[in-house]
Amino acid sequence: MDRVFKALADPTRRFVLDRLRENNGQTLGELCESVRMARQSLTQHLGVLEAAHLVSTVRRGREKLHYLNPVPLHEIQERWISAFDQPRLGALSALKQKAESPMNAENEPRLNAENEPRPAFVHTTYIAASPERIWQCLMDPEATAAYWGHHNVSDWQPGSSWAHRRPDGSGIDDVVGTVVEIDEPRRLTLTWAGPGEDRPHGASRVTFDLQPYGETTRLTVTHVNLRDDKEHRQISGGWNFVLANLKTYVETGATLSVPAWRP
Repeated sequence: MDRVFKALADPTRRFVLDRLRENNGQTLGELCESVRMARQSLTQHLGVLEAAHLVSTVRRGREKLHYLNPVPLHEIQERWISAFDQPRLGALSALKQKAESPMNAENEPRLNAENEPRPAFVHTTYIAASPERIWQCLMDPEATAAYWGHHNVSDWQPGSSWAHRRPDGSGIDDVVGTVVEIDEPRRLTLTWAGPGEDRPHGASRVTFDLQPYGETTRLTVTHVNLRDDKEHRQISGGWNFVLANLKTYVETGATLSVPAWRP
């Protein structure tokens, strides 16, 4: 928490976070242009933000993309905003954004130099467990039912289908896709779409990257090729809870005592 407040105390670093909030997934060159700062100086500021886990990076080819990581800010909010105040403040924030924001047209996915969609959502968290333990919890249908509310069902082979199936015995799959890449226990990539869903730009894609980080594991989830801003908001809210619940489940064997999604 001390690193977070130190990082936020500098107006330049707050400005960088604002630029990433407006346009997430920027290269160092793009940030230098928008912030109007030399590369060496901006690199130092980004180092402070990364140390505070306020910024995450993902490599795509030769590019290194920078993303705003909302988790530390969310932890500050959870610590000092009570459950009673949160709905009221959320309503006021929504009203403020609606009054101040112009109508946004649907945007096509941004492409990088290799003509691949840039990650529209990136979330990094640190879990006090081995990559093997977390990998098992991503694969096991009973574990995913506990913290995710669905059985993840597949034989987990490259090219195989997978399904996000309701645990009520109905056999209904809310998400379906294909296993694109699997490198146990380091990397898993899945296509992601609703059954029979019409997606003009193709299914979205989710990647789980697990890296040992001292005695913990750094888990980064990227979700690319989202349809529009509305889907981005929905995906962001869902992933933030699921990954917080995964962390709690892996570390304690229990799950969070709050509903997964609120109206």
